[in-house]
Amino acid sequence: MQTGLFDLLTPQAVVHAVEESFSLTLNGTVFPFPSYINRVYGVTTDEGEELVAKFYRPGRWSRAALLEEHRFIEDCARGDLPVATPIADADGDTLLELEVEGETEAGEKRCESFAFALFPKRGGRNFDAESDEQWFRLGALVARCHLAGGIRDAPNRPVLAPSTATEYVRELLEEGVVHPDCREEFEALCGSTIEAFGSSFDGVRYQRVHGDCHRGNILERPGEGLLLIDFDDTMTAPPVQDIWLLLPDHAEHCRRELTMLLEGYEQFLPFDHHTTALIEPLRFMRIIYFLTWQARQRHDFWFRNAHPDWGSKAFWITEIEDLRAQASAIG
Repeated sequence: MQTGLFDLLTPQAVVHAVEESFSLTLNGTVFPFPSYINRVYGVTTDEGEELVAKFYRPGRWSRAALLEEHRFIEDCARGDLPVATPIADADGDTLLELEVEGETEAGEKRCESFAFALFPKRGGRNFDAESDEQWFRLGALVARCHLAGGIRDAPNRPVLAPSTATEYVRELLEEGVVHPDCREEFEALCGSTIEAFGSSFDGVRYQRVHGDCHRGNILERPGEGLLLIDFDDTMTAPPVQDIWLLLPDHAEHCRRELTMLLEGYEQFLPFDHHTTALIEPLRFMRIIYFLTWQARQRHDFWFRNAHPDWGSKAFWITEIEDLRAQASAIG
């Protein structure tokens, strides 16, 4: 399991990496943004230009996979979709490397390599859809993203499928992160549920999608429209993956919102309405995915401080209850 750490990444290292790689002079201020997996910092040049430096968690993605994230963003930009496009250095590279030497908590020497990228800062306000017209706009945004997504494949990115979820369950069990008193129940519940809905994905069309298209990753910029951010979870999946995350509740309780999302989507692309049956299975798999990436960063100093009870018996009892409730929603 990947256990990349960020304890060697200091504000001074961030400033040095950006200045050296992009021939910039920064004013020294480093503002950390909340980020679950990576480390993201706001920096400012001496001329007042605001930029965002994104340092990727070591070991989570290969270099090829990270470049596929950048290519997807660039494809969206070429399709006139508002996105924050990674900035290239003098050689045309958008993905750079920073090596930092330091000591572990035990006093041992260690060297860590961080892949990072620089983006223009593009803020905006949260877009909370309420009216039919606003839900329609969201659907159209997703379709435009999928138009760009269909231009090429992402062979180094995860494929969101029942087989992938099964691999994640196996990883969690093999790593021993599931509490011993909960292990048998967790394994049986995940196994039986995935087996029950697995055939529903047979014959479904897959393509490159955003992967984490919830409303927190959509901002509204006056004069520009809706800005789509954070392509970190780019994956290959059924297009409905980027639809259901926008819904405020389970699909059966959001018929109006889902209808308007799909009407907006179909202004640009046809949509296979049969795949709405995959929404609740996809939600089940997302819980497993979420547990897996938490497990992969459990050794991180910041993560341990923020989630001291992660992995405890009480934690796993709650997670199993959530999985069981979601299994019931699948029907």
